[in-house]
Amino acid sequence: MVGMRSRQRFFASIMRLFLRCLRLGRRRRLRLLKHIRELWKYGRLSYHSLVYNSFTNSDVIIDSLFEPIYWIVDHVTRWFGVVFVALVLVLTSSIVLIVYLCVLPIILQTYSVSWISWHITYGHWNLIMIVFHYYKAISTPPGYPPQAKTEIPSVSICRKCISPKPARTHHCSICNRCILKMDHHCPWLNNCVGHFNHRYFLSFCVFMTMGCVYCSISSREMFREAYAAIEKMKMLDKERLQFAANQTYYQTPPPVYSFREKMFHKCIVYLWVLCSSVAFALGALTLWHVILISRGETSIERHINKKEKQRLQQKGEVFQNPYSYGCINNWRVFLGVETERHWLTRVLLPSAHSPDGDGLVWNTPSCISSKPASILAI
Repeated sequence: MVGMRSRQRFFASIMRLFLRCLRLGRRRRLRLLKHIRELWKYGRLSYHSLVYNSFTNSDVIIDSLFEPIYWIVDHVTRWFGVVFVALVLVLTSSIVLIVYLCVLPIILQTYSVSWISWHITYGHWNLIMIVFHYYKAISTPPGYPPQAKTEIPSVSICRKCISPKPARTHHCSICNRCILKMDHHCPWLNNCVGHFNHRYFLSFCVFMTMGCVYCSISSREMFREAYAAIEKMKMLDKERLQFAANQTYYQTPPPVYSFREKMFHKCIVYLWVLCSSVAFALGALTLWHVILISRGETSIERHINKKEKQRLQQKGEVFQNPYSYGCINNWRVFLGVETERHWLTRVLLPSAHSPDGDGLVWNTPSCISSKPASILAI
């Protein structure tokens, strides 16, 4: 009996210890689950506090997802800018060289004195305008807002520079700084197009398009003859191969084109194809910028104003661009034409005059008599 009671007490103590361990393990599990839930809530709160933005929408999410691609494109464009500039110089120089060596001698031999005078005058004027405006476009800074604290009014704070942004100022991810009245970053200039070099950029596009159209039209007949000559060369090469394979004493070999003749015809074809292609592509880009300038917009402002116009239309209101003064006045402001004489001295001749204003504050230009209704700048 005594042994049985001792065994019962022993088993009872073991069961109590086992139940105590179960209760202790349960408490530990509950504490662990509670701690995990607290960590999860704290993590969610921290995440939302860092990424929450009342302006977040699908566009912001897509931009965030494509941010690595934008980073790669920006860095590739930054490093290849010098290559693009060198390519412009090489291609332009090759066209000028071909014109002087191949086209101009034929013009001097076949055209009348009046046509020769016109070609020489127009061609050299166009070349001077292209070289001048391209040099000024790549060497003139587009304009940057001051880094020091100033009393200049700003419309927002740049998220990258953490500094105030004046009206029409935007951050360039390639240049890694804010640009006054930024239009876009041009890899062919290796420079941003902004307030102080926008006119040089557009003038270069206009005169380069005019030059390509001029070369393409002037050499169209020479191109047809050169293309026909190249096709004839190919046929003669085939006949020469057949002659070499079946040579007999009474056969005469086909005529042979000299190296100079071959290079002449190939250069003419190269000139016409390159000028026609550039005239088509650059002409479309120039036309787009002409439309934007006529509306008093930049490429970036075009997208901003389009969204703002849609937003106001939903409210039954009409959007008005605060920087548009009418088509003619927009061009006068853009080109810096204050008097009638300036159309000659500042538009048709090389001119390094500065644009109206400093790009920080946008007041009514002096050449504009009336100002449209005031509206908050974007």
